[in-house]
Amino acid sequence: MTDNNERLRALIAEMRDDFPGYAERCLKIRPKEGSDIPLVLNAVQRRIHSIAEDQRKRTGKVRLIILKARQPGVSTYVEARFYWRVQFLKGVRAFILTHADAATDNLFEMAKRYHANNSPLIRPEVSGNNAKELKFGVLDSSYKVGTAKAEGVGRSDTIQFMHGSEVAFWANADKHAAGVLQAVPQADDTEIWLESTANGVGGLFYNMAMKALRGEGDYELVFIPWFEHGEYEMSAPDGWTPPAAFIEYAGMYKLTPDQVYWSYVKNSELAAAEGDPSDRLCWRFRQEYPVTVEEAFRASREGSFIDSEDVERARHAHVEDQRGAPMIIGCDIACGGEGEGGDANCFIDRRGRLAGEIVYDRFIERDTVSVAGKLARVIEEEHPAMCFIDVGGGGGGVYDILVSRGYQEKVTLINFGSKAHNRKQYANKRAEMWGDMRAWLRDPGGAEIPDDEVLDGDLTAPTAKEDLNQRALLQKKEEIRKQLGFSPDGGDALALTFAEPVREYAWADDEYDDAGVGQNAIGGY
Repeated sequence: MTDNNERLRALIAEMRDDFPGYAERCLKIRPKEGSDIPLVLNAVQRRIHSIAEDQRKRTGKVRLIILKARQPGVSTYVEARFYWRVQFLKGVRAFILTHADAATDNLFEMAKRYHANNSPLIRPEVSGNNAKELKFGVLDSSYKVGTAKAEGVGRSDTIQFMHGSEVAFWANADKHAAGVLQAVPQADDTEIWLESTANGVGGLFYNMAMKALRGEGDYELVFIPWFEHGEYEMSAPDGWTPPAAFIEYAGMYKLTPDQVYWSYVKNSELAAAEGDPSDRLCWRFRQEYPVTVEEAFRASREGSFIDSEDVERARHAHVEDQRGAPMIIGCDIACGGEGEGGDANCFIDRRGRLAGEIVYDRFIERDTVSVAGKLARVIEEEHPAMCFIDVGGGGGGVYDILVSRGYQEKVTLINFGSKAHNRKQYANKRAEMWGDMRAWLRDPGGAEIPDDEVLDGDLTAPTAKEDLNQRALLQKKEEIRKQLGFSPDGGDALALTFAEPVREYAWADDEYDDAGVGQNAIGGY
């Protein structure tokens, strides 16, 4: 008997500390075809498990927002994880909130399958089992599900483990955030998982994902592109050749031939439903099966001034050496006060067709002197031809400090609301700079920008309309902040590199006339 008890204690200790091993030995799932099989974590599930355990070790808690393609097994993993956590702890509550009754029923059925197939040696005793809750009496713990319809669901509970499923599709999402999410204390060994496919721009899930992407708050964003899921591949028939759009797509994301054919077939199905051509990637496929965070959200966004495909192309471009072009730095400033909407200061350089190679810095700093000092160090270290500084948000103060320190030849103040050079086409300076940046991105010679989700979002955020004189007028930053929950600081910084033409003279050692005057000048815009 003693030996049996020791073996049982050893088994419990092993299962408590090794979730992948526990899942494979003790839990069952129902595949799309056939009978129940052991839960062996797939590649996506192993990745999110590693991320969650790392965050738990670093912070004591798990706070994850997961943006995903369709059906990679995230809910299967989280439900199994919560059942595992509840089984080995006393006095805890797990709560799962879904977007629809059918989804609630499916996830609770999954939990009951886990319990029914668990090893009898370690399976906790159930003291209550109804349509929405499993209660484990000896442990004083429970596992409960609900649907995001009633505004007060889960509000009165104290919850240690909370899973929000398909949060982008919740009804009353903001009220649930003020209710059930607040039922989870800010304490060690608590977990909140919010996962969803994208559902356009705006709303609770989008705003929280963008905030996490910018490193603000407790939540961390995990993005799962469709090609990480091993099931999304299909052998092509003999002789099949991908259309040009899919060849480019495969090159950008290093897709295998089987992944390319799968994406073509799935895209064709969705394109037919939308009435789109099958040889191009349709917006529905990009939303349901995204490859980047911004693609997931922007696929259903209409009217962006800068086309998302131009930005995506520039993120993956590799232009020739641009060291012959002058370095121009755009500086979008957000200091000198408390700031609004989480605005950040952003510096970015551009040399010809290459942007962000040397300087790409996004940071929160409200002290004008500190921001001026940081830009002064960039000037001293990188020797730019010119730094264009936005007058708003404290930029005027930064400019004055730099001029007082002797940098007047390296800084120029730009007013976004001032008159454009091309007054027939653009309503103001900001619209003109963005228009020049759009033309730069579209140029057949190509343009290269950092492969960065935040900058991508900034560049595709503004819409535009025509003023009374039929000139382009860009959406105001305040409107973007209200609609999308962030300010396009990186986009404005890059646009500032197009504020004015810049000429920089560089003399080759062997090219001087008799008076010692250089003959070779390098110019740029």
